[in-house]
Amino acid sequence: MKLYYAPGACSIGIHLLLEEIGKPYEGIAVNLREGAQFKPEFTAVNPKSKVPTLVRDDGSVLTEYPAIAYWLARTNPFANLLPDNIDLQARVLELTDYCVATIHMQGFSRIFRPSNYAPSAADEDAVKARGKEIAEKGFAVLNEALAGKDYAVGSFSIADSALFYVEFWSKRVGIALPANCAAHLERMLARPAVQRMLKAEGLA
Repeated sequence: MKLYYAPGACSIGIHLLLEEIGKPYEGIAVNLREGAQFKPEFTAVNPKSKVPTLVRDDGSVLTEYPAIAYWLARTNPFANLLPDNIDLQARVLELTDYCVATIHMQGFSRIFRPSNYAPSAADEDAVKARGKEIAEKGFAVLNEALAGKDYAVGSFSIADSALFYVEFWSKRVGIALPANCAAHLERMLARPAVQRMLKAEGLA
């Protein structure tokens, strides 16, 4: 397998899952700041110009964070990345989607790229403030979901990889995590797979 990733981007969540699984893979860094995601070498692989992008052993390409995470979990059952209980599976997907579609795409996207949402440069600070508000509300929801649990649904799952990457970003933008989220982040940072991923991406 090949994982196209950008250091520190949301792809860190998929990267750490590959480390948890332990099968051979090749990591290929995509320099988003230089616009490598828009160059023919990458768009030939993923015309969406996004990471994470996973090229599977048969050459087929899988995109979108929840889809990649789910496929990795189902095709590597020994790694225990998805609970057997159908209700817990639904919770895993619910939390994963909330992190990606709401906290990331509605919250952090406004903070990182305000110009995509602002009609003029004068509006960008208001856009960033709204993004921070969305992210903080999201972390409050996650904090409740983590109450009394080490991981999102009790045991480690793909949902924790999504929680991790948005928690990891919080320090970048000065968002103070609520207690359960902060403890979850520290728990994740202590996992050997996470430490290997951070070292590989130059983030350790």
